[in-house]
Amino acid sequence: MSNLVLMLSRSIAATSQHLSPALRIRTGHLAASPLQSTLHRNRTVMNMSFAATNSHRRNLSTTSAAPQAEPQPSNDHGKAKPDDRSAEEESTNHAVVSTFDLFSVGVGPSSSHTVGPMRAGKIFVQDLVDHNVLKKVASIKVDLYGSLALTGIGHGTPNATLMGLEGELPETVPTETIISRVQAMHETSTMTLNGTRRIRFNPDKDMTLHYYESLPQHPNGMRFTVFDANGDMLATNEYFSIGGGFVVNEKTQVAHGENVFYRGSNHDSMHTSSSSSSAPGAETSSETSGQTAMDERTQQDLVTAALPFRTGKDLIDLCTREHLSIAEVVFLNELQWRSREDVLNSAYRIWNVMDDSIRRGCLSTNTKLPGRLNVHRRAPRLYQNLMRGIYGATGSNQGTLLQPQSPAISDAVQNLTPGTSDRTIGSGLSGPTSLTSTQRTELTGVFQQRRPARRLLLPQLDYLSVYAIAVNEENAAGGRVVTAPTNGAAGVIPAVLKYHLEFLSEDPSRDILEFLFTSAAIGMLYKRGASISAAEMGCQGEVGVACSMSAAAFAAVMGGTPAQVENAAEIGMEHNLGLTCDPVDGLVQIPCIERNALGAVKAVTAAQLALQGDGDHRVSLDQVIETMRQTGHDMMSKYKETSQGGLAVNVPVC
Repeated sequence: MSNLVLMLSRSIAATSQHLSPALRIRTGHLAASPLQSTLHRNRTVMNMSFAATNSHRRNLSTTSAAPQAEPQPSNDHGKAKPDDRSAEEESTNHAVVSTFDLFSVGVGPSSSHTVGPMRAGKIFVQDLVDHNVLKKVASIKVDLYGSLALTGIGHGTPNATLMGLEGELPETVPTETIISRVQAMHETSTMTLNGTRRIRFNPDKDMTLHYYESLPQHPNGMRFTVFDANGDMLATNEYFSIGGGFVVNEKTQVAHGENVFYRGSNHDSMHTSSSSSSAPGAETSSETSGQTAMDERTQQDLVTAALPFRTGKDLIDLCTREHLSIAEVVFLNELQWRSREDVLNSAYRIWNVMDDSIRRGCLSTNTKLPGRLNVHRRAPRLYQNLMRGIYGATGSNQGTLLQPQSPAISDAVQNLTPGTSDRTIGSGLSGPTSLTSTQRTELTGVFQQRRPARRLLLPQLDYLSVYAIAVNEENAAGGRVVTAPTNGAAGVIPAVLKYHLEFLSEDPSRDILEFLFTSAAIGMLYKRGASISAAEMGCQGEVGVACSMSAAAFAAVMGGTPAQVENAAEIGMEHNLGLTCDPVDGLVQIPCIERNALGAVKAVTAAQLALQGDGDHRVSLDQVIETMRQTGHDMMSKYKETSQGGLAVNVPVC
């Protein structure tokens, strides 16, 4: 895939209201290093963006062990060893991407099957516009391959692809119009390419799903081909949705062998509109805004990261050497591409979208999710129960928590003696029984009379679960969510961050930044060292990665050291290794929604375990990432987002 060009999406700059932090930097001086001048230049900008780590922070362990040298990842699966890389590769081949490429606003239900194809379609038509080819187009053929075909219908891939070809973006597409617009294509056998040119297109004939054929570069492949009025091919291109909304593509091949589209231009970017260049409410054409964003991204691509890192060990060593937190490293890198104000606005905007997806999921009045599974929404009911005070309520018969009795040990032993209690098993039941009198005598006094089922007092689990379920039900319904780092795992990070802000945080504005930037750093390591695509890694690459990112971020906002944060990330993934992706009926519902709730709970537990230690641990994050990569490589394709195995074939659809 050396000839692929990376297409990175850019989030729309925030113009809505957000928290306005009054923050300051931590005390201490930087150690001398080759990065001294860069850090000094950015220090003033970073000042007031991260507060001092004061004594009120819940730092359960403030002792940081010196970083230990980690064994290099295995080379068993053809991965080049770090020592084999040239000095030039070392300076450029790093893990750093923008936080706002990793966390981007999109629509459900899938980042790789919905967001990616929509972006690919937009990239293609924008190329046609940029190079004056669109006006010659009379028809188009669309081919979807592999996983995009096998689970495409359930993931909304055909509709999303068509919206992209009509010039829409995941960040801004009116989701309520998608179905009607696609239906109109079926009825009229036409579509409006890039929103401006009407062409012939019959979805039933001109879009082909290749269920048992994959393009060699990646399981999530697609091809677009446009023709003129005579039926002669004008241009064709292949795109690959590699997870998290990221898209890569083969360089466009044009008829007569001329590579028109990429001649003399840098198309390493996704063309998205940006509201930062105009006043709120100002209207700009999609073509103008797309070109503006492309020019901005081209400029950004020419700037290298201030603090590059390739591995988890690199990241921890960097933090130790420069006396920075992981979040501060990411923040300084963002300043290479954006202004301080834009970084802060974008970060708060990402959180606002996350928070809004939780709110919409909890308050939804829809009772069922779309699709043949007839899955009922649970978040509204769960949220109502929490808000009623059902846990620990007093003075009311309904919803009152029954507290278990706590008898003395001697009383408990006495109660287990046969014949000492007149309450026998089954005394609350009616109807005949096949138990003998001897069996009933043996049970006497051991089990008390059956009581109504009691609800456990576990508010931490309940809130984490309802937040995660709310987001993923919104995602399953095609609502707007944040790829975190994917749509299928979109509920884990918002749930853990929401829980922290609501119940633990003493400085929400600061903690939002630290949580998002810390989790982003961990996500970058997975994206470079393995993949965040379920079509490549199974669900360990989605919910597993989100759990690892959340665990690290939660440890950070709780006052953990970089070593403890890395340990939390490692624990979060280690116990998700081998997690398969087997969506029933190709829908991002079963087991995806519940899996996000479990991922959030597991993330908090992983962070708690890491914070109880000093950061020194036997298994490194780098080793776990490499293990995940190998596991995904070895995993059978039927367990990698194809709905050909696991629950997908054992749970009936109707």
